[in-house]
Amino acid sequence: QVQLVESGGGLVQPGGSLRLSCAASGFTFSISPMRWYRQAPGKERELVALITSAGGSTNYTNSVKGRFTISRDNAKNMVYLQMNSLKPEDTAVYYCMARPVWPRGDYWGQGTQVTVSS
Repeated sequence: QVQLVESGGGLVQPGGSLRLSCAASGFTFSISPMRWYRQAPGKERELVALITSAGGSTNYTNSVKGRFTISRDNAKNMVYLQMNSLKPEDTAVYYCMARPVWPRGDYWGQGTQVTVSS
């Protein structure tokens, strides 16, 4: 079955950095675009970043452009989110998401908490 396991969250001061990781299994990772979402308390889940299957193209929500970088390692079935210059408004639970060709469907990890606070 499809499994996505995030790690790397934690408490960081404003201006700091974190690197989130997502380990994927149960589908053909190398042909699947991957996404990072986040959900802050009281807010809807929002798409943060997307990377195409070969990693040749990425997209970001405006609020993280220039600060976050999504990347992937298809040999290891891993996707990453490097987060720099973190702000308190980046505080949220971050989720890795896959929409593979097969098995069809949207699959989510359990989420990892990121808290930006002094």
